[in-house]
Amino acid sequence: MVRMRVLVVDDHRIFAESLAAALAAEPDVDVSAAGSGPAALRCLERAAAEGRRFDVMLVDADLGVPVSDGRPAVPVQAVDEDGAVDGISLVSGVRAAQPQTRVVVIAEKDDPSRAALALQAGASGWVAKDCSLSRLLTVIRGVLRDETHLPPALLTGVLRELTAARRHRTESERLVESLTPREREVLRCMVAGLGRKAVAERLYLSPHTVRTHMQNVLGKLGVHSTLAAVALARRAGVGPVDLSGDVVERGGQLA
Repeated sequence: MVRMRVLVVDDHRIFAESLAAALAAEPDVDVSAAGSGPAALRCLERAAAEGRRFDVMLVDADLGVPVSDGRPAVPVQAVDEDGAVDGISLVSGVRAAQPQTRVVVIAEKDDPSRAALALQAGASGWVAKDCSLSRLLTVIRGVLRDETHLPPALLTGVLRELTAARRHRTESERLVESLTPREREVLRCMVAGLGRKAVAERLYLSPHTVRTHMQNVLGKLGVHSTLAAVALARRAGVGPVDLSGDVVERGGQLA
């Protein structure tokens, strides 16, 4: 019998442990539970190091992942003012770091916009927390066959959201194309979370020049904050500058 390894991630520990116990009763399921984002990341890293990667991760859509040093432990789409990322952003990071791990988002209620974001982040399924265990197992086994699972009631709304997102992406790409090569380079640094001083050192520019470039980027993109510029850049497919091997300042004022 081929056994599948499942990781349940929910910061409501009673729910996480209860669901894990229910799944563990299945003869072909090995399951672990994590009560926080950092705990989940440690589980994933440890399993990968031991050559026993998880096949499926079930993650709470509203999971809060505290970040102790102001940086996300995995690449994420958004960081809030408290230095935390939500469950959907965690999906993005895990899928980037361990693409062979399928992710199913579990949620208190059906929400087309959130479900669309989950799919865009790399999730393979969305289920309500009040669904039956048999339904959840069907989804888990389905995503392992590369299927995408959504509640039927969500399909129309999710398709509408994805269509709108494609339109936004097209407009975002047009705006990014209006930037000069240097401004695009600065934008990639912004996406990576670099402060003005770090950008200046990386690009061998003065902080004043970097500030000017950042202001130009915001103006051309038609936004008023760095966070909005980064969100638009990500919609346009602009990734962060490669920071491997760099020692940089993070978290500075960007605009």
